[in-house]
Amino acid sequence: MQDISFELRGEYIELDKLLKATGLADSGGHARMMITEGQVRVDGQAESRKTAKIRAGQRVQLQGQPAIFVLAPQG
Repeated sequence: MQDISFELRGEYIELDKLLKATGLADSGGHARMMITEGQVRVDGQAESRKTAKIRAGQRVQLQGQPAIFVLAPQG
């Protein structure tokens, strides 16, 4: 599995929106369900806040899926 690089468009992205934007969740509801079930880790720690603000430099991991590396906006 190859890791995913995700470039922010602003200061942050909410966790559920990140999972949907990267295609790891089929919908926002699916993303929120995975977070609630404890399947998501941010920087190695379990994250249960659906709208946690994910910023540049953070790493998000979903069980059995590639890691997402969040990058600062270019430009």
